[in-house]
Amino acid sequence: MSTIWNLDPTHSEITFKVRHMMISNVKGSFNSFSAEIVTEDETFANAKVSAKVQTHSLDTNNEDRDAHLKGADFFNVELNPEITFDSTSLNNEVTGNLTISGVTKPVNLAVDFGGINIDPWGNTRAGFTFEGKIKRSDFGLNWNAALETGGVLLSDEVKIAGELQFLRK
Repeated sequence: MSTIWNLDPTHSEITFKVRHMMISNVKGSFNSFSAEIVTEDETFANAKVSAKVQTHSLDTNNEDRDAHLKGADFFNVELNPEITFDSTSLNNEVTGNLTISGVTKPVNLAVDFGGINIDPWGNTRAGFTFEGKIKRSDFGLNWNAALETGGVLLSDEVKIAGELQFLRK
């Protein structure tokens, strides 16, 4: 019999980092997202993961940068309100299909299973950490600017990470 685990968004986060001007990383997050895991047992072997991230919830702690990222040069949130992920396998890494701006590509993300515990109210919780890298150009996010000294304003590589906590339904 299948068990459904729903994301606890108040104890979860999804973040990203992009190299800026080839000298440092700029970090951002998505503040509105949901996910579900369907599994046959508590080992989570071969579980199915599905997630939806609301692109309008992007936050880099800078309103002007956020407006640019939400606009037509990047996510175009009016036309692409969600980023989705559907797993195809889950073991020490999760493999699946990531869709950004209408483009779907396979991705592999390293996963660390934090374990299962019972909270003070009797709810069963499971925790996971994930991280990986994608190329934004694979998803049509190509905007960039050349630097006078050589190089570009933004790296193509985006590091993504998450701390996720799920409640057994």
